[in-house]
Amino acid sequence: MACSAHLLSQSLYSSHRASPAARGNLRSGARPPARASPAARPGSSARGCRGVSLRVAASFEQGRRQVEVSYDPQAKFNQLADQIDKDAGMTRLNLFSPCKINLFLRITGKRPDGFHDLASLFHVISLGDTIKFSLSPSKSRDRLSTNVPGVPVDESNLIIKALNLYRQKTGTDNFFWIHLDKKVPTGAGLGGGSSNAATALWAANQFAGSIASEKDLQEWSGEIGSDIPFFFSRGAAYCTGRGEIVEDIPNLLPENLSMALIKPPEACSTAEVYKRFRLEQASKADPLTLLKEITQNGISQHVCVNDLEPPAFEVLPSLKRLKKRIIAASRDEYNAVFMSGSGSTLVGIGSPDPPAFVYDDEDYKDVFVSEACFLTRDENEWYREPISSKAAFSKDDLPASVTD
Repeated sequence: MACSAHLLSQSLYSSHRASPAARGNLRSGARPPARASPAARPGSSARGCRGVSLRVAASFEQGRRQVEVSYDPQAKFNQLADQIDKDAGMTRLNLFSPCKINLFLRITGKRPDGFHDLASLFHVISLGDTIKFSLSPSKSRDRLSTNVPGVPVDESNLIIKALNLYRQKTGTDNFFWIHLDKKVPTGAGLGGGSSNAATALWAANQFAGSIASEKDLQEWSGEIGSDIPFFFSRGAAYCTGRGEIVEDIPNLLPENLSMALIKPPEACSTAEVYKRFRLEQASKADPLTLLKEITQNGISQHVCVNDLEPPAFEVLPSLKRLKKRIIAASRDEYNAVFMSGSGSTLVGIGSPDPPAFVYDDEDYKDVFVSEACFLTRDENEWYREPISSKAAFSKDDLPASVTD
């Protein structure tokens, strides 16, 4: 595959002599500018989009008929690219790795294995990481890099665990170079690491020719994390057990329903939150009633129950104050304000904009803020980042004229 771009350029040039502009696009094997294609490979930036076609046409009179001779070098380029991909096999793949929120989270009991039984409505949202996978010549190890200091890149990372799991289950021997471009904050209750693991399983299966079914991937993934199986749903699911029992809920909420994510710099330790959880202090709301209410009437404050909020607020008292302040300042701008997962992200449903005090108050100068919307996927396709999604930012990213 290393020489495929060179061969492709040679083949195209020898078949047709393109205009100077077209040759400029093909120099050194570079692709013309990209556009979306219905046949695009899921998540691939190198092959997933095709450029705008250059069309050269000449016409002349022949008797009483006008004859048009057309030449489309982009179509020829695409045809040859697809043939080379088919012959060489996949060697690179870029995938979006979105996070999730819990619209409600009920803890219903403690299990003999030490885990807790839960009943929760999960939904994928448009904030996410990007993971780049490349086949490695090594047959002994994966190599992971990331843009964020402090994220482990050894076998403790769920991406590496997922790739090891896939090889164990399938007997394949593909190893990878992986780069994780991280935008989802850690310790946030957004399932960023679980999403990364699910995305890695999906990628490994693509490289192997999709020899495992989505159901296989979902079942296997529960061996390395309770939240990972959810990401093999279509994007919205009612999850029970440890979280690994996943029931798809189709067409639950409109994808244009916006939200604001607000996370203080302090993280909540999931282990510490569960350690402080007391079952007798949990909500008595029936999770199936909550699910029915959201399905029929949408999101409101009283249905967005999270039994982990009280212990999380014990771990991080400032988080409780922040939630109260958001609700007071929003003036009913949000349909609901609640904590996702075990924290420390607070979610405001109904508006992409955080309250003004988040920008104005020096106490919140390091807060993480992002807008998001709900996200789903089609069967046999991975999640795609919405074109309109905006990068997350902190107050320090704003111009001085805004923050002064």
